[in-house]
Amino acid sequence: MTTVYKAVGLSLLLAAGLNNYAQKGAVKVWLTDPASNILFQQQTQQPAFAKKAAGQTTITVDDTQKFQAIDGFGWALTGGSAGHLQQMSPAARTALLKELFTPVGNGIGGSYIRLSIGASDLDEKVFSYNDLPEGQTDTAMEHFDLGHDRIAVIPTVKEILAINPNIKIMGSPWSPPLWMKTHYDARGGSLKPEYYSAYAKYFVKYIQAMKAEGIRIDAITVQNEPLHPGNTPSLLMLAPDQAIFVKNHLGPAFRKAGIDTKIIIYDHNADKPEYPISILDDPQAKQYIDGSAFHLYGGKIEALSKVHEAHPDKNLYFTEQWVGAPGNLKKDIAEHVRNLIIGASRNWSKTVIEWNLSSNPQLKPHTDRGGCNRCLGAVTIDKDSVQRNPAYYSIAHAAKQVRPGSVRIASNSTDSLPNVAFRTPQGKTVLIVLNDGKETAAFNVQLKNKTFSATLNAGAMATYVW
Repeated sequence: MTTVYKAVGLSLLLAAGLNNYAQKGAVKVWLTDPASNILFQQQTQQPAFAKKAAGQTTITVDDTQKFQAIDGFGWALTGGSAGHLQQMSPAARTALLKELFTPVGNGIGGSYIRLSIGASDLDEKVFSYNDLPEGQTDTAMEHFDLGHDRIAVIPTVKEILAINPNIKIMGSPWSPPLWMKTHYDARGGSLKPEYYSAYAKYFVKYIQAMKAEGIRIDAITVQNEPLHPGNTPSLLMLAPDQAIFVKNHLGPAFRKAGIDTKIIIYDHNADKPEYPISILDDPQAKQYIDGSAFHLYGGKIEALSKVHEAHPDKNLYFTEQWVGAPGNLKKDIAEHVRNLIIGASRNWSKTVIEWNLSSNPQLKPHTDRGGCNRCLGAVTIDKDSVQRNPAYYSIAHAAKQVRPGSVRIASNSTDSLPNVAFRTPQGKTVLIVLNDGKETAAFNVQLKNKTFSATLNAGAMATYVW
């Protein structure tokens, strides 16, 4: 499997020149067909517009029906991910970051990153930006400092911003400082009500400190996985408590400080849509909230639409899904394209963020007592060697062509040919199709009076652009 991943990475170097072979009026195609050892390769043979082929399924794209605008597709940049990148030589790191975050040439165009506010479970050790000995407090945040993030995360983000100044960044906390919790432990516990205001100030300080570093935080989620207190670090935050924190503390603190960073609630699995709905049902909380975030370790992706139906004026975000090591290329790419790239987008999500950007061959670092010891990054970094993994390709199929500001448009979908369509800011149409059946599928694609025919092997997927 390692050989396969490395070999196709080289094929991307040829992508920039393939446009020379484009036929006028033809459809550009980026194909992934693991059974044929083809991974996100632009095709020289392109479908041309012609009469509809009889007897084939037709995917009808309707650009008169518009849905949500897209913020971006990308990965979580954990402390561990940033550390792996910083251990590369400068030239190799720059080449990889350009490949990951630019849509031109051999780049795949990642357009969104998610940071942890303090440590996540993919850091070597637990830390916050205001660590104090047990028994001490600092409600005024006089000792707030970005500290550990200055080692690898902030330098890496600055390099990414130099490549793509418009990339959007989300921050998510795994735990507040330990002195704010019901027990002095990174794992579990809850936020003490007497520290709600101090914790709101902690968020304000984070956004201001990152801004001082030249890093704009576009959005924060209130708590990563608030119903999973078994990780290290983690925090239990029930929906009524999150509502109180947002409406009485976090929202007013942002407003007072003039902060326009979006507040996003929940940030957990699709099996509990009632969690964000219950908070949004409170108009005092809702006024401060941009939307809700989801993972898919439980539940079905269609739950996002339930939240949209309950509160259509609020946004939805997909913020995390892992690939378990060692990875199954064919299965994992198809699953993530089906459920996330297609599924989350068809259910109103403005983002798809994979967990996480990079790992090393040992799948370290991670915290003890619950830290993920099987999380496979989008790329595996071993010194200057790079192995491209399933989450690299799943994001590539959307990010390169579906640029921020694109709008999802209507298309009919079937069980065997799930798909999603977009209209880009430049007026291009993008259609992502997966053959989820067991046989090769021939089908038509129609938009108004234009039709082309295409074929995908079983398990293959393609991004069509015209």
